[in-house]
Amino acid sequence: MKAKQEFKVIPRIPERLQPLKRMAYNVMFSWHSEIRDIFQRIDPKLWEESGHNPVLLMGLVDQKRLDELSHDIGFTSQLDEVAHRFDVYVSAPAESARDTCIAYFSAEFGLTTCVPIYSGGLGILSGDHLKSASDINIPLVAVGLLYQEGYFQQYLNNDGWQMESYPANSFDTMPVTQVLGADGQQVKVRVGFKERQAVVSVWKCQVGRVPLFLLDTDLDENPPDIRATTAQLYGGDREMRIRQEIVLGIGGIRALKAMGLTPTVVHMNEGHSAFSALERINLLRKDHGLSFDAAREVVRGSTVFTTHTPVPAGNDTFAPDLARAYFDEYARELGVSWPVLLGYGRVNPRDDGEPFGVTPLSLRLSAHANGVSKLHGLVSRHMWQGIWPKTPVEDTPIDSLTNGIHVSSWASREISRLFTRYLGQDWKDDPDPSRIWEFVSQIPLSELWRAHCHCRERLVAFARRALFRQLKRQGQPADVLQRSMELFGPDTLTIGFARRFATYKRATLLFSDPDRLDRILNNPEKPVQIIIAGKAHPQDNEGKAFIKQIIHYSREERFNNRIIFIENYNIRLASLLTAGCDVWLNNPRRPLEACGTSGMKAVANGVLNLSVLDGWWDEGYSPKYGWAIGSGEVEPNQELQDMTESQALYNLLERQVVPSFYTRTADGIPVVWCEMMRSSIKELVPRFSSHRMVKDYYDRFYRQSSDRYSVLTANNFAPAAEQAAWCSKLMTSWNEVSVTDLQSDCGDTKTVGENVCLEARVRLGGNLRPEDVTVEAYFGTMDHQGEFANRETMILAPSGQPEPDVYVFRGQIPCERPGRFGYTVRVTPSRDKLGNPFVLGLVTWA
Repeated sequence: MKAKQEFKVIPRIPERLQPLKRMAYNVMFSWHSEIRDIFQRIDPKLWEESGHNPVLLMGLVDQKRLDELSHDIGFTSQLDEVAHRFDVYVSAPAESARDTCIAYFSAEFGLTTCVPIYSGGLGILSGDHLKSASDINIPLVAVGLLYQEGYFQQYLNNDGWQMESYPANSFDTMPVTQVLGADGQQVKVRVGFKERQAVVSVWKCQVGRVPLFLLDTDLDENPPDIRATTAQLYGGDREMRIRQEIVLGIGGIRALKAMGLTPTVVHMNEGHSAFSALERINLLRKDHGLSFDAAREVVRGSTVFTTHTPVPAGNDTFAPDLARAYFDEYARELGVSWPVLLGYGRVNPRDDGEPFGVTPLSLRLSAHANGVSKLHGLVSRHMWQGIWPKTPVEDTPIDSLTNGIHVSSWASREISRLFTRYLGQDWKDDPDPSRIWEFVSQIPLSELWRAHCHCRERLVAFARRALFRQLKRQGQPADVLQRSMELFGPDTLTIGFARRFATYKRATLLFSDPDRLDRILNNPEKPVQIIIAGKAHPQDNEGKAFIKQIIHYSREERFNNRIIFIENYNIRLASLLTAGCDVWLNNPRRPLEACGTSGMKAVANGVLNLSVLDGWWDEGYSPKYGWAIGSGEVEPNQELQDMTESQALYNLLERQVVPSFYTRTADGIPVVWCEMMRSSIKELVPRFSSHRMVKDYYDRFYRQSSDRYSVLTANNFAPAAEQAAWCSKLMTSWNEVSVTDLQSDCGDTKTVGENVCLEARVRLGGNLRPEDVTVEAYFGTMDHQGEFANRETMILAPSGQPEPDVYVFRGQIPCERPGRFGYTVRVTPSRDKLGNPFVLGLVTWA
């Protein structure tokens, strides 16, 4: 029977304790331990039972306890101090605001365990991005989806097969609030699903100074199938996915407009929010009367796109018929035909068999695109070079900007105390990170080792409790349960492996030779233990089979006290693992790991990385603070690669990792190991922090994009219309562009220190002039096949017009080092007029 009416009973928070409410609804508690401490002090047991959720805690705590605390001088003094620092932090105005508004879109955000709207690395990265944007205080807002069930909860059946459950989130007990309009009602917008309209409500999760707006379709106004759109993260079929991406991209832009926010920059974190670019074009047409081309120039000039994976499954595509069902009418709103819009989402617009992809759409509508590590940038340029077929791979307009982690979220309490003691109180926010992290050298090795040992002891205790709960749920006998509480040693070398169980991550590589692994783990003098965690996608049976295989190995007598798999990997478990393990293992199949930020979290705690040279470790590795599996080879024969790298892994463990850990001084400290720990923190933390990452985004992409937006929207968008007309002129006239002659004085040889003088004659046709193009010398060393091994470019200056439509361009190439060199000349649209000269795909070569 259903109730006639529902209502909510909330605690009466005494006036003296009102700051608790402000702090409960800001997830700053996830990276400020003093805020967590004040909530834990209210009721330590309830704090654990609530899952470290202050909103839920405040709803469960006894009224009598709150009244007592309001008269507790010690508690209120601590509260006043913490609340004061909180208020100073959140009220600080953004120094770089001007007229800038950066809108950051992502399908998932990993902020804290009690906001379960994330699945893995992409979400954690998004959450860390917001936290650093808050700390650095840049004018950023974020947009995501508020999932009713989030990502699944994982548990294993008795045979070790992954099972999934989807408990519903109660938004009333989460640190989220409804966004209210001027009429006092929750802000709602509508998006089109074929012939129907979906109503979308807007919530807010405050992340320090940054508001994260979350969209929700679970409303009475919607029919059941539409209500379910925001039910599960990465759940459902392709139609559910396109609906989610319509809500995120189109609904997100409409929600920002409904709240009076006009972004000057949109950052699409992965292609899930690609439709935001289309909706910005749509609004510019409706609100300002722009043509599609003019609106596109504004949007393209002010959009940043980050691609996160070279794995096809990570780049969403939709069958043309499905895409047309949802976008045919929308294309008419945009002022283009359906085939034209479909072409924006294809690598080859003329390939009728190609599906509609959000990554090509995002790349075509962005001024700046990037991969998330140097290697991934290179891989992405190869992967998407077909969009710009006349452009060499190295010039494909996809840059690289390596991810980072929010250090104060991931450094353990013990390690953070060391940082405060030896780096100073302001280590989290120092504007010169390279300087502040030099002081890590002053941390005594003995203190660093003791802090880490505390983290390992806490991890082992947690692992025992987790295994006990898992075995009890499976109905194991009492003797097995008792043994589980005695497994693992708090002083034993502990290897951690925790990540998504995608097959390319090769979770079973360590088990390639079980007998050899047995000898390594069960060395009586130098034992080793392994903690494994991670989820396979519900539809990934190969990944689930990997988990089952590991579970079966862990149940063998020889591995029973050496290997444990902990269910339901989440942020809290990740924090314990990346702080408490001694070695962080990562062995993906190169080059399929775009970045792999879990290893960075380990670095923040002095945990040493043992990894394939892929993702971030390809640029971060040094033998001073970790180990590399292999030398960065890519073997076409995957079985051979697996065999070779498994043997390399065993060799490293036997000959370097294990002996180094157990080589101790008289007082029990592994000095060489600790020196590696200290070096990894000093060298790698400032390079791979999200503070560095967000500053790079701001300096390299956001500022330029915002300035471009201001230029194009000035004078009632006149520059945008001019730019669109200019681009149209280029597209229709480029077939007349050619290099008719190329002369130089280089002969066969030149001496170091001399210059090669170049003169290129370029025919531009009747419509183009020198200011419309950039003419460049393209030069560099040559390989044995006559191809450029590497290249540089130098702009040639216009120097006359010897005949109609033909112009001379001159310049000099410096000969700075000996070798075999070559050159050619290319013509592209003007760099001055088009921030990214390659986005139009117009290139002419000599």
